[in-house]
Amino acid sequence: MNTHRRNFLGGAGALTGALAAASVSKVALAALPEPVLQTSPDTMAPLAPATGRPYNPVVTLNGWTLPWRMNQGVKEFHLVAEPVVREMAPGFKAHLWGYNGQSPGPTIEVVEGDRVRIFVTNRLPEHTSVHWHGQRLPNGMDGVTGLTQPGIAPGKTFVYEFVARRPGTFMYHPHADEMTQMAMGMMGFWVTHPKARHPLIAEVDRDFVFLLNAYDIEPGSATPKTMTMLDFNLWSWNSRIFPGIDSLNVRLHDRVRIRVGNLTMTNHPIHLHGHEFEVTGTDGGPVPRGARWPEVTTDVAVGQMRQLEFVADEEGDWAVHCHKSHHTMNAMGHDVPTLIGVDHKDLARKITNLVPDYMVMGERGMADMAEMQMPIPDNTAPMMGGRGPFGSVEMGGMFSVLKVRRDQKPGDYANPGWFKHPPGTVAREFDGALAAPARTRDAGSAAMPAQHTPTRNIEVQVRKPGTHTGH
Repeated sequence: MNTHRRNFLGGAGALTGALAAASVSKVALAALPEPVLQTSPDTMAPLAPATGRPYNPVVTLNGWTLPWRMNQGVKEFHLVAEPVVREMAPGFKAHLWGYNGQSPGPTIEVVEGDRVRIFVTNRLPEHTSVHWHGQRLPNGMDGVTGLTQPGIAPGKTFVYEFVARRPGTFMYHPHADEMTQMAMGMMGFWVTHPKARHPLIAEVDRDFVFLLNAYDIEPGSATPKTMTMLDFNLWSWNSRIFPGIDSLNVRLHDRVRIRVGNLTMTNHPIHLHGHEFEVTGTDGGPVPRGARWPEVTTDVAVGQMRQLEFVADEEGDWAVHCHKSHHTMNAMGHDVPTLIGVDHKDLARKITNLVPDYMVMGERGMADMAEMQMPIPDNTAPMMGGRGPFGSVEMGGMFSVLKVRRDQKPGDYANPGWFKHPPGTVAREFDGALAAPARTRDAGSAAMPAQHTPTRNIEVQVRKPGTHTGH
């Protein structure tokens, strides 16, 4: 992993200043696991367990897994809640809040039955807490500020300890000033692997995880507007937007699991091209086999986790995306009028004389936005970006590609490049003669003829009540 380590709270001076206010003693502080920081936006290789019980690790899309240490049989982690700078796409960085240098924070992986101890240090300007979403644990470890614990004040370190009692797909996030802290990107994934072969949890070759999150960041700015409720303009997977989202690279005939968690303010129908999948698990646990059915789209509601599983038996570059069309665009304005069919030619010529960079937008649809090199403010994501082997993909936001290759080596997550289509298997322009289309002579001659009603003038008298009583 391309991680680097730093002294607790960022150097000796900060450490000395923090000790006076810390909620743990100097002896206890020295015993903390060293916090590990990751700032690269790349997808890191799976973190194979070197200590503790073995398991098949996951791959966090554009993220990483948090290292741990074993301390007398307890698996110890150290999370640092702090402001971060997240590169959401090449050339566009956002000022977010997260954990250990990134938003979302690192994925935590444990095994069913592990005793887990998580130290949480708060470097935010306000108090925080961590809720372990979906876990069975003692009530006082549930992380709800004011209800089950006091908030973790700035500069303080709290410790959570519990047994990972059931396997499955979970997440962690604050239960303190949620509107602000989750809107700023505070969240992370948690995976508990089964301790032995499980009748409802299959062994897979590839296991990907990502969280759905959304932000409202005005063009040219870097900090999300935390008061936004629905009109977000950046829809992201693990705080990355296409074309900044890495592809999911697998070997032909691999069994693939994709774990998705939703911490946005709306639902997301996740759609996979070229394959059918089954929903095999939720944050409530594995789905009984008799309750599964084949799908190509599944809706992930707010606060839900879903596990999708399929066999990658079709080679190619297959799109995987949210099927809400506005969620595959970036930096959207919500008050832009529809200008399709409006002739701008004369107006555009006059305006260009005054504003040389003026460009007509939307008179033929929005596809031109992906091709035009219109000047945009610094630190702004293009509305639609990404180029494929045949031109602009005209997508942004919640979109990526499942790349299935027969020559991808087992366990190899490297990007294999674009798919080389066999001859004759690509849609192409037809240059033959076309017959005239057959059309009905009368619009009313379809399956249900239209009823022709004679028109006449009808006088309607309306009598209004004299008072507003007795309604």
